[in-house]
Amino acid sequence: MPASVAGAEGRARTGAMGPYAVLRELDDEASGIPVPERRFIGRSADGDRTVLIGAPLPGADPARFLAEAETSRYLLGPWSSPAAEVAAPGDAPWHARPYVPALPLPAALTVHGGPLPERTVRALGAALVETLLIGHGQGLAHAGVSPAAVLLAADGPRLMCFGAVRAAAEDGTPRSGLPGLESGSLPPEQAAGGQPHPAGDVYALGATLAYAATGYTVPERDELPAALRAVVTACLSRDPAARPRPAELLDALSPAAAPPAPEAGAAAGPPRPATMPDAAGNPAGRAAALLGPGWLPGRIIAALARQSAELLAATLPAPPAPQD
Repeated sequence: MPASVAGAEGRARTGAMGPYAVLRELDDEASGIPVPERRFIGRSADGDRTVLIGAPLPGADPARFLAEAETSRYLLGPWSSPAAEVAAPGDAPWHARPYVPALPLPAALTVHGGPLPERTVRALGAALVETLLIGHGQGLAHAGVSPAAVLLAADGPRLMCFGAVRAAAEDGTPRSGLPGLESGSLPPEQAAGGQPHPAGDVYALGATLAYAATGYTVPERDELPAALRAVVTACLSRDPAARPRPAELLDALSPAAAPPAPEAGAAAGPPRPATMPDAAGNPAGRAAALLGPGWLPGRIIAALARQSAELLAATLPAPPAPQD
């Protein structure tokens, strides 16, 4: 284990990560779904800021982990979760972002008691597609989409773990079976060592939506809900060229509503677009229409409220006693 990663492990066990006191881990290993990085909820010493903290898994390359975290700071879009702070050079590796009450997707299925409703899966998919559209427009492949990389918050999902595949192995090195990588979400061309690319993100998105809808990243076709079967199956094509483009996925997951018919006698104006482009020229706003009240099942909303209340009541751990 690299010394810097070992240092991060030790500091987490003693209740500190960078300048933050660790209040709890975010993930529950009992889900059995690999997590690309260790994640904690932490608080500043003055108690004013609560953050989500990421740290590399044991055996990870700390330099690559920090490089990916630094690159993620430039991600745009309301459903991406870029790093806001990164460890200083020479320090144990970590990165942090502002905290919102959120559950990892595997924990959300556990709380709900099984696969999520179609409405939730469609809203989740539309938000993730918009995030990928924006990132691809920036010239970036996410390369880390998986069930554990997705957090569910009351106002919408957050996509984390940017670059998890790149951080796990050098290009050209087979990545199957490596710690932290969920094999069902790993595009076959990347499992064989190929470079991450946008079509790989589409495969990983399909696996993530399959997991949300069935509890498995690689379900049998008939296990998928009929209304989602065609789109998820297309994403999971082993041939990258056969996978749909993100804009096509957005249409499939969130069909654009037809504009209202003009009132009798009203002058016909130019047609209005169903979704407006964002500042980067990408389709945006379609997911927001699906993320209204009721997009998350009640048990998940209740779990988010409990998490928030527990953290509000949490006290900072006592600092370690000075050693003689």
